[in-house]
Amino acid sequence: MDRPPVYFPASPALRGVIDAWLDWLEAERRASPHTVSAYARDFSAFLVFLQNHVGDEPDMDHLAAMTAADFRAYLAARTAEGLSRPSVARHMSTLRGFFKFLDRTGRLSNPAIATVRSPRPPRQLPRPLAEDEARDALLTIQELQEEPWQAARDLALLALLYGCGLRLGEALALNIDDAPTSDTMRITGKGSKQRLVPVLPLVQEAVEDYLARRPYDRSPDQPLFVGARGKRLNPGVVQRQMRRLRALLGLPETATPHALRHSFATHLLTRGGDLRTIQELLGHTSLAATQRYTQIDTTQLAAVHARSHPRGR
Repeated sequence: MDRPPVYFPASPALRGVIDAWLDWLEAERRASPHTVSAYARDFSAFLVFLQNHVGDEPDMDHLAAMTAADFRAYLAARTAEGLSRPSVARHMSTLRGFFKFLDRTGRLSNPAIATVRSPRPPRQLPRPLAEDEARDALLTIQELQEEPWQAARDLALLALLYGCGLRLGEALALNIDDAPTSDTMRITGKGSKQRLVPVLPLVQEAVEDYLARRPYDRSPDQPLFVGARGKRLNPGVVQRQMRRLRALLGLPETATPHALRHSFATHLLTRGGDLRTIQELLGHTSLAATQRYTQIDTTQLAAVHARSHPRGR
């Protein structure tokens, strides 16, 4: 298959195997040309390192002889070049994929690579919207649609994300018989774990208004949120609308559908919500997960400290 040329310092036999791997990624894994090119560049960087490491043109025997220490030396070299931990982890993922291909096709097996851990990427703190930003997003989202029913759909969806703290996948998985008809609704989250979440009247009204305008089948087993052709709404459509909303309102790049869930938790917490309760509302198994998803501003922390510490009174 045609692809942008990438320099592979390797023996002819190894270059042939690399071409077979890249062809397999395109044909069997349906990887995009951009993804295949990224894998090729990553592997080229590995071969440049290996050539310097062994002092010869890399071949299949060199790959078979690599030890865990050799793989770690490669990771250390990439780190010394200034690559971030996520980038180094991506390079290691490329190597794992290539060696799995070799093993699966019976060309070579090197168990040493399985003993090498990729560097853990740094944990990113959630980036919630400010309260006025979240409010403006809900007030403005309908302006991006020409069809009234689609405008009502987008408002109902964002209202569920922000008003109930749902994940985008949880909201899009709802059917019509899951729609809120009272002040609570049952959500099936990760690991098929179910939870009850309270529903604000404004959220319920937004969903009811959308259903009243929706032009497609409203049978209980039909998807709650549908696209222009009546099929279950694709998350990419929602993400595109959020990108348009960011441009219209001047919101940061972190203003994504999931940021509305972050905002739900953070705004509850900063207004005095109990962390354990928020954990249940979000469907987190551990409290530590909830603490990662929420932030308390320094003003509130100082106030809590002054109110609670014996010397603060």
